[in-house]
Amino acid sequence: MVVASTRKLVTANFQEQVADGLRQMIISGELGPGDALSEVNLAETFGISRTPVREALKQLQIEGLVEIRSRVGTFVAAPSRREINELFEMKQLLEGAAARLMAARGNIPELEAMRSNVADADAAVLAGDTARYAELVREFHEILIVGADNGKLATHYRILMNQLAYGRLVKTSLAQPGRSLDSEREHHRVLDLIIAKDGAGAEQLMRHHVQASHHAVMAGLNAAGPAR
Repeated sequence: MVVASTRKLVTANFQEQVADGLRQMIISGELGPGDALSEVNLAETFGISRTPVREALKQLQIEGLVEIRSRVGTFVAAPSRREINELFEMKQLLEGAAARLMAARGNIPELEAMRSNVADADAAVLAGDTARYAELVREFHEILIVGADNGKLATHYRILMNQLAYGRLVKTSLAQPGRSLDSEREHHRVLDLIIAKDGAGAEQLMRHHVQASHHAVMAGLNAAGPAR
């Protein structure tokens, strides 16, 4: 019994390691939509048996990150245009709510972190460093979610961001002419409203900001190829 329980625990730990590793590779864009995922190759890469790899892929399928096709194979999920639209609609709601909640909390540590983030982002935009600005965009939104101090909101938000593979879509958005400058101006205005404790204003503007990013992403995707 003890041996069997230990084996299950070890398998579960390996499964978690594989799931975490693949999740980050998908979110970052290292693995792109439609890329094939071989159980054999992944087992060799992680130095483990195929069982925890198989369970990790099932877990990522539940999260919407991979697609398992019977008798065909396993692939990184490629969200349709409709799915991306729906996910961005939810992103508007969650980030808008987060801005309102953060504004109600007053002078919290996340407020100073957001000020610092916006200052660093100003420098990145001025220098034309889109890669650095993309990192700071993701950080700004993460600070917002943490600053809302709502665990349920944060959990749903992170699942949503994983399904969007948001790191990749940020780059698509910022590739649109003038989007980096507009995005940073929007961040400034959101910060100002949070500082002023204007929850309603912060929520409305944050939703507008997400909508603008959504439009930029779709423009980039439509330019890249036909919709699914």
